Amino acid sequence: MTMGKFLVRRILQGVFVIWGVITVMFGLRAVSPGDPATLMLGEGATQELIEHVREQEGLNEPIYVQYFDYLQGMIVGDFGYSWRSNREVEAMVIERVPATIELAVAATIVAIVIAIPLGVISATRRNESADYGATLFSLLGISTPNFWLGLMLILVLAVWAGIFPNGRRPVGFGQAIMTLVQYGSVYDLLVWLQYITLPALTLGTYFTALITRLTRSGMVDELGKEYVTASQAKGLPSVLVRYKHVLRNTMIPIITVLGLQLGTLLGGAVITETVFNWPGLGLRLVDALGARDWPLMQGIIVFIAIAFVTINIVVDALYNYLNPQVREE
Repeated sequence: MTMGKFLVRRILQGVFVIWGVITVMFGLRAVSPGDPATLMLGEGATQELIEHVREQEGLNEPIYVQYFDYLQGMIVGDFGYSWRSNREVEAMVIERVPATIELAVAATIVAIVIAIPLGVISATRRNESADYGATLFSLLGISTPNFWLGLMLILVLAVWAGIFPNGRRPVGFGQAIMTLVQYGSVYDLLVWLQYITLPALTLGTYFTALITRLTRSGMVDELGKEYVTASQAKGLPSVLVRYKHVLRNTMIPIITVLGLQLGTLLGGAVITETVFNWPGLGLRLVDALGARDWPLMQGIIVFIAIAFVTINIVVDALYNYLNPQVREE
């Protein structure tokens, strides 16, 4: 199968997945209790005003007509208006995307910096205390709920020790970089780093444990192959063999998981953003749930689905390019 056919097939599969998410979200809104017009206007609205809004929003149309109108709007990028703030949903989603991307990328960097060296040490020192410690760390990381870890980090490092700040960040990454470029000041960047450290550690813990186990498993498999023995017999230093050859051959599945998990982090940051009051999509989704703001909820979830599918396609294409055997299969 050529790369072009592979991409066309994956894009069609992605479109089908996104359509399924849109359909499920519309179905949930349709079967949820409560009149949308009443939710938009509040309990004190008159019946005449409620009927006017129902007619204006097309809520008195048959359900299939409402579905096709909604689907058509999604196709052209019209996500509707928030029932709570009467703002365009796409604008409310886009303005929160940078903060969520910042947190997801920071958590990924934390995971890479900690997990890969830990996995290499665990693989090269099997059945030793370092291996047992890495295994225990992985088990704790996978088992620990994010919300509990976030609360403990706030309590210990922010409240008791006072090392890190507690509260909503006063400056974003983009603003910090602009300040650095325009005025040569690193103050805003340091403030941003202080505020993102605890959320990134919280969100990246599970990811760190997963990559550690994956790195260890891949390294163990590679260390048992003949080319490693041949390289060592030629007198190559163990460090060179370990990091230049063995780790390099282990990176293909790790890169794949990194890409897939980045998409997962975009959607899985809801709890972390809520705990740390991080102004991203997750916190906005929780607010929309509390207000039963269905257009905003639908817009956020559909956007996350699109981002997740896009990242999956890019990672599959990269893996397909690096490993042509996948394309042949």
